[in-house]
Parts: sequence; C-alpha cells; structure tokens
Amino acid sequence: MRPIDFQGALRQHIDLDLAIGESPVWDAGRNLLWFVDILAPCIYALDPETNGLTSYPMPCAVGSIGLASGGRLVAALRTGIHLFDPVSRTLEFLVHPEPDMDMNRLNDGKVGPDGCFWVGSMHDSLPREPTGSLYRVTSTGECTRVVKGLKVSNGLAWSPDGNTLYHADSRGAYVQAYDFDPETGHLSGERRLATFTESDGLPDGAAMDVDGNYWVAGVTAGRITKFAPDGRIADTFALPMSAPTMPCFGGGDLKTLFITSLRTDRPGRYEMGTLISVEMDVAGTPTGVFG
Repeated sequence: MRPIDFQGALRQHIDLDLAIGESPVWDAGRNLLWFVDILAPCIYALDPETNGLTSYPMPCAVGSIGLASGGRLVAALRTGIHLFDPVSRTLEFLVHPEPDMDMNRLNDGKVGPDGCFWVGSMHDSLPREPTGSLYRVTSTGECTRVVKGLKVSNGLAWSPDGNTLYHADSRGAYVQAYDFDPETGHLSGERRLATFTESDGLPDGAAMDVDGNYWVAGVTAGRITKFAPDGRIADTFALPMSAPTMPCFGGGDLKTLFITSLRTDRPGRYEMGTLISVEMDVAGTPTGVFG
C-alpha cells in the first residue's frame, strides 16, 4: 500500500474541525467544491484555488448533496429531501422517503445518469440494524425504494457509460454492482463486487474514474481502495488521515482527487475531520445534475 502524498502534492484546504466531513461534489460551472459536515450541520462551498470557504448552516443533519438545475443543490436532510438555493439560502421541501422511521437518517446520495437523486438511509444508533434502504427520487418528488435491508447505505457511483451502479453497505460490509438502465433507473443483475473487514477499511463514500475503476474510502483503515470493474483490487492508497469518508474527482480536468474525513477521538490520539486533495494521473467522471 503506497502513500497518496505524491511528491508533496497533498493540499489541506480548510482549518475547520469537521465532525463528519462528507459528500464532496464538484461544481464545474462555478469551479467550486461543495461538501457537508453532517453533524454541524452545514453545507460548504470551497474555492480550491484560494481556499475561500462559504458556509450554509442547515436546520438539521445533512447526509449528502448533489447539483440541481437552476444553480440549486438537492440535499438529504434528516427531515427529507430538499432543494437548496445558495443565493437566497432557502430550502424547498420535496419529499421524505421515510417519514415514519425515526430510527433512521438519510445518508449517502448522488445524482444518477437518469437525472434522479439516489439516496440511502441508515440506522442511526449502535448497534446498526438493517432498517436502511436505497431510494430513487425524481425532480417531481416521486420516491421509489429500490434496495432494502441495509445497515448503512453508502458508496454510490456509476460506471462511465452509465450502465452499472455500484452501492455499498458500510456495515454489511460489502459493495454490490447492478446493471443499470440510464433511461428508467431499473436495476438488475445484482452481484457482489467486494467484501470488507475493519482492517481492510469498511466501505464509505466512493468515486468513479473514466477508466471504469471504483474508488472507495476505507473509513476504518485510513485508505482508499481502487477496484477494477471485475472486482480486482487495482491499487490501494494510504492516506494521512485515519478515517476518510469519501473521494471526489474535481478541478478543471477532473484529475484533482478531493477527500473528506471525519473526526476521531481515541485515547492518546485526537484527529480532526478535514478536506484534502491530491493531483492524480486519471480523470474522474462528470457530476450529474438533478432535474
């Protein structure tokens, strides 16, 4: 396993101590990286060139975000799916996938090739129970449950051609692959890509590169593992953080890998949650837009 600090190219972008840094999303139109601190709770916009940071406090836990039409974001809050306007700083409620499941909260979410927001839920206390699900949410607020029986829904990413969906259960602990219809969002052909132990790094957030490799954060092992489409481990990168939560390709050429992390507080060792980046030799896939 090799360190990811290539020739000192590693950058730390923020001085904040994130409780749970998550959901980095590259916004090519504004040259910004959006990300969240789930528990702050807050959405942030980072200018990577200047490290200028704008904060947008949220009323409750925010699990994930995605780009939406009209310069807005789609946001998965504890109170449901909302559209957020960063100019007016207003939230517009769209739908709640689980209005009667107080034991859960919404977690990892991304905009898919079908233009819908795919978002999962998780059991929000220990020990984790399989009460979570994965949902497909349309821009009109139609919500469909597509996978159930999850402990912590996570790791969403699509192949470059949009025909394969990857999805993890962090406490399962595994990554599944599905055949995906980009027109309808229909899933079929479910298969196991990989299984994990805590020493491997339980699978958290993920990203996709243009070669079809799946990059997943190992939140319990301080690493990112890069899987080939056939499930073979193509590479493993050691990180200067013990609990990375999600990678995201961004920058003008989509070759900057941004990585969020969460705060850890163990006896004799405190580590703040943060956001770093490193330049890679492969580009990521473009970000989808909701609606």
